[in-house]
Amino acid sequence: MLVELRLENYAVVDNVVVEFAAGLNLLTGETGAGKSILIDALALLLGERASADVIRSGAEKAVVAAVWELETGAARKVSEVLSENGIDDDSEALILRREVAAGGKGRIFVNNQPATVAVLKRLAPHLATIHAQNETLLAFDAGSRLQLLDAFAASKTEATAQAFAAWKTLGDRIAELERGEQDRLRLLDLWSFQAREIDEARLQSPEEDEGLEAEKRVLANSEKIYNAGMNAFDLLYEGNASTSATLRSASKHVEELSRYEPKFQAALEALDSARISIEDVGASLRDYAGAIQASPERLAEVEDRLAALDRLKRKYGPTLGEVMKFGAEASRKLEEMENKDEVLRDLRQKQAAAAEGYLAAAQALSRTRKDAAKKLEKLVGTAINDLAMRAAFQVEVSAPEDIHSWSTRGFDEVHYLISANPGEPLRDLDEAASGGELSRVMLALKYSVETTSSSGRKAGRGQRTMVFDEIDSGIGGRAADAVGKKLKALARTAQVLCVTHLPQIAAFADQHYLIEKKTAGGRTKTSVRRIVSRERTEEVARMLSGAKLTEASLRNAEQLIAENA
Repeated sequence: MLVELRLENYAVVDNVVVEFAAGLNLLTGETGAGKSILIDALALLLGERASADVIRSGAEKAVVAAVWELETGAARKVSEVLSENGIDDDSEALILRREVAAGGKGRIFVNNQPATVAVLKRLAPHLATIHAQNETLLAFDAGSRLQLLDAFAASKTEATAQAFAAWKTLGDRIAELERGEQDRLRLLDLWSFQAREIDEARLQSPEEDEGLEAEKRVLANSEKIYNAGMNAFDLLYEGNASTSATLRSASKHVEELSRYEPKFQAALEALDSARISIEDVGASLRDYAGAIQASPERLAEVEDRLAALDRLKRKYGPTLGEVMKFGAEASRKLEEMENKDEVLRDLRQKQAAAAEGYLAAAQALSRTRKDAAKKLEKLVGTAINDLAMRAAFQVEVSAPEDIHSWSTRGFDEVHYLISANPGEPLRDLDEAASGGELSRVMLALKYSVETTSSSGRKAGRGQRTMVFDEIDSGIGGRAADAVGKKLKALARTAQVLCVTHLPQIAAFADQHYLIEKKTAGGRTKTSVRRIVSRERTEEVARMLSGAKLTEASLRNAEQLIAENA
């Protein structure tokens, strides 16, 4: 849910901070006040292309920032994106900031850490969707159309994805074996060399290099280690003034004391225990130092071995474990090439079985989608006609089982078709609907998907943000009231932001924001503020009657707001 949007030096905005809330957030204002500026700024934070034209005259840069509160499902998806891009994650909130400088260049920050437009685009589907007249279908590509139907159907795609991965892996192995003869011979030479080089190294274990590094440190410092060990032994055990000798002398004196005062018996036992421990440590140091032998020959052997292992790691993997794994894979490929015909037969049999498994999973998924499509088109058809559009609507699921259409999400293609006028043939949305009609169709789609699952249960999908710009274009009266009701119902399951010109829609607001343009000191400045009570009534009245307020328009506004509260 979007909780705060901040603009600095953006278009005609000097500095504006808008705090949004759950439910239906409506933005109104006079024509030309800049109502769509907030929507355009929000689009920048979702990865839209930036232009230096948005920088306020006289400023060096424009800044747009937003804070989102994340519900559980979105938080998990957002966390995955942040983790993959090395960005620290605050599981409860997400802060986005984008700066646009002259020349179109700028900077992007996610949770106050540098990021890229690509990161914003990956985050966008989990944060908000914007439906504006000219942009409604820009992000409504084949994948988005399928995703919308799957959301309604609550489709389970995991089995299909796993079956596709198994089938594709086998196909890749077959393609590798079926390379052209020249490529095959070249690869055989390469794999033979790699396998032989790794095999001849006689790698003992994935940790061999760590053991050799430790041995190298000892051999390279053998004299220092010997002297340190023997000096410590002498101080602890051997010398006349050693710790052991001192403790023995102290024990004799304490033993004398204990004859007269029994309480020193415990102290005597502690001294004896300490002396024994000291002598054990001294003996261990003597034995270790005595075993140290300066061997330039062995040191050279270790260094040569480590150099050889480093060469292998530079070529085949960062660790010896990866090198050994690479060698095993090269050997496997060689063995397959040497038994090419037999291996191919086996792989083709496995691939055929994997293809059957994929088709079974994809066909089951396709049946689920087709059943859901019939239910969805009925719901959307009803919702569209409620929105003053005498239109026919259809969800078409085509399932070309051709191998080229296979994917992790099955082989279905989804099209949303509409006939905006009676007697006209059904056509794709972008071909058949005007800008205002597109926005209303998207409202009907989102309302149907977000509020009802394919089983008929209320969906309740959480507080994702949906933005509708100029959804009321070309409508009024009963249709405007229907649009307001749909927005209000949608706002129970998602946060909705909507720019509107109609009082019938504005009356449904949970939060009402007034956008005003003023001139001061020779500069034009747009401001945004939340209005309540009397101010809200006056704004709805202005929308009803124009700039001049009347007692009749105020009474009508009060009644309209009360009816739709």
